[in-house]
Amino acid sequence: MMFGQRNKKVEEYQKSLMEQHYAEVENMYRTMRGWKHDWHNQMQVLSAYLDSGEYGNAREYLDEVNQTIQRIDTIIKTGNTMVDAILNSKISLMKSQQIEVEAEAKVPAALSVPDVDLCIIIGNLLDNAMEACAKLETGSRFVHIYIHVKGAQLYMSFTNSAGKKQKKVGNLFLSSKGSEHGFGLTRVDALVAKNGGYLTRASEDGGYTTEVILPL
Repeated sequence: MMFGQRNKKVEEYQKSLMEQHYAEVENMYRTMRGWKHDWHNQMQVLSAYLDSGEYGNAREYLDEVNQTIQRIDTIIKTGNTMVDAILNSKISLMKSQQIEVEAEAKVPAALSVPDVDLCIIIGNLLDNAMEACAKLETGSRFVHIYIHVKGAQLYMSFTNSAGKKQKKVGNLFLSSKGSEHGFGLTRVDALVAKNGGYLTRASEDGGYTTEVILPL
């Protein structure tokens, strides 16, 4: 009975997590679509300034447009649409929380791992990284993301700033976040195993790293 209740809880958590991820992705794409829709009007304003010789105003307006592009432009392009969406969504959130982000990722467009599984794995691990950083002072928050193909495997590494070294129980580290945190990590473990992959976690003073290997 308890096992069935736990599975139901995990499924509810998974559904909630997916809804959150898709909402974040949709918000990012909505912003990009809105900017593209306004592009014609923006070019008309710029042309009007140039036609009337108001070069100073044209330069100022162009700078404003450039700042907008930098805010909504894709931060990282991996080669895989779903991974792009999740990474850019999460990186935008991290930067809004004053988390220093370093990301390097190259992912094949087609993978044997289902998009929904990869979405849950990456999204959940980055959510955990953000939550760990939120406990620290601004200026000491960082997240490093590295995703690349190595041989016939997709290798992913996520490292975030953290406090003191955590105590490990089984394949998980103890957390003060409560049961939802444990369900999320358990789900990640299950999806990695389902796809024939391998996962390791390492905690040291000042940093926490999760490495995931998935066969291609």
